[in-house]
Amino acid sequence: MSNSDDSSAGPRRRARPVRLLTAAVFALAGLIFVTSFNTSKGTNIRTDASLLKLSDLIEERSQSNAELEQSLGPVRSRVDTLAERDDGRTKAEDAELAGLRAAAGTEELSGKGLTVTLNDAPPNATARIPNVPEPHPNDLVIHQQDLQAVVNALWQGGAQGIQVMDQRLISTSAVRCVGNTLILQGRVYSPPYKISAVGDPGVLRKALAASPALQNYQLYVNAYGLGWKVDEHKALTLPGYSGTVDLHYAKPVAPTP
Repeated sequence: MSNSDDSSAGPRRRARPVRLLTAAVFALAGLIFVTSFNTSKGTNIRTDASLLKLSDLIEERSQSNAELEQSLGPVRSRVDTLAERDDGRTKAEDAELAGLRAAAGTEELSGKGLTVTLNDAPPNATARIPNVPEPHPNDLVIHQQDLQAVVNALWQGGAQGIQVMDQRLISTSAVRCVGNTLILQGRVYSPPYKISAVGDPGVLRKALAASPALQNYQLYVNAYGLGWKVDEHKALTLPGYSGTVDLHYAKPVAPTP
């Protein structure tokens, strides 16, 4: 009898911790549900507008910068007009100042020129010619060096002024890419990318063809279908740069006493 009682008691004692653990799990789950409800206040916390994606924040800041640039242009023009009144400069000095503004890219520029358009390869692109390996994802998108190669070649070809997308380049402009998006002077752009230049179209074309970096790019155009298009213009107008021209640079921190 004692052996039978001991054997029946053993399983019950082992099952008790299992029941306690199950109850604890349900209690914890209930606590999580209550906390989630109090946090969301009846909203979907996974899609709360306050939880902005980084891409959304970048797009918002880019739009804000574009609006500020548009409002800055008329103000700068008004300031320049006021500054020219009875400033005491001679006609020669005014002509020199106008030349400096044109060279700086802050004045509108018109003339003959061309536009280069770069674009990513079509979706699911594969090798288009024999004996070429199948592409990696990086082979199918425009990179910073591709845009910079076009800009450098156009300057080399004697371009009087260059515009990337809807912005005029100046001496402090930096063409930078993050992933497959272009960041230029505080604004963000996606392909296709358009680069326009005022200058002799024939000379500009020769400069593009002579660029080693663009000769390499043409290999990917032929192999995988990266976008490349050059359009000539008999009359092309580039806007003057309207953003800030102040230089931003790092300063050493003064040592604490």
